[in-house]
Amino acid sequence: MSFDRFLENGRAMILAYDQGIEHGPTDFTPKNVDPNVIMEIAEKGRFNGIVFQKGLAERYYNGKVPLILKVNGKTNIVKGDPISRQNCSVEYAVSLGAKAVGYTIYPGSIHESIMFQEFGRIQEEARKFDLAVIIWVYPRGEAVKDDTSKDIVAYAARIGLELGADAVKIKYTGDPVSFNWAVKAAGKARVLMSGGPKAPTDEIFLNQVNGVLEAGGIGLAVGRNVWQHIDPLKMSRALRALVIERKSLDEAIKIVKE
Repeated sequence: MSFDRFLENGRAMILAYDQGIEHGPTDFTPKNVDPNVIMEIAEKGRFNGIVFQKGLAERYYNGKVPLILKVNGKTNIVKGDPISRQNCSVEYAVSLGAKAVGYTIYPGSIHESIMFQEFGRIQEEARKFDLAVIIWVYPRGEAVKDDTSKDIVAYAARIGLELGADAVKIKYTGDPVSFNWAVKAAGKARVLMSGGPKAPTDEIFLNQVNGVLEAGGIGLAVGRNVWQHIDPLKMSRALRALVIERKSLDEAIKIVKE
């Protein structure tokens, strides 16, 4: 299974909703705490994929949008160098209807070798089931002083390629020139921007997405900047215009301002 089934017009916009384990309910409102709402946004917003942990997939996934099952996770309660371990088998991901599995690695953590080894096994199992493999690569730890620097982000992208991922989800460096180095470092692995926390303004966020596309990234995996938005479907339309329909940044901004 290649990543191609998540592509539309050569690009992808994926709705991520794995924050419940990572951050607890602090990201949620009384509305978006309901996974049914997120499933509806993914469907009506015409996203190319949705990211769930297995508990959400078991109870809320409706098959209308391709499923990316996140197979590891950690809380933010335990401090220190992070480690995120597998909590779902690839075989079970298949039984839930997943078309891809996702896994987070924290290079720079003293536990990175454990996650590398675990991901290696998961990647090989995914190949047997013809699943695409997406890797979240977030450099963390005492040695990482700036996790959005050109060199660190490019290193993250390269790790994804070296470990056998079909697509790598990484942070944006802040400008398309430096981010292009990460895209080049990723080789044939597709590059997705991590949506991150809610941006101060819609214009700032859409400008970041546009920079990723200019640099050669294929799109983004976004959560909070959509489902925390006052009008999630309007933001979804703006992203679709920019990412999938290849319209201009000005046209996308106009949609969210309407």
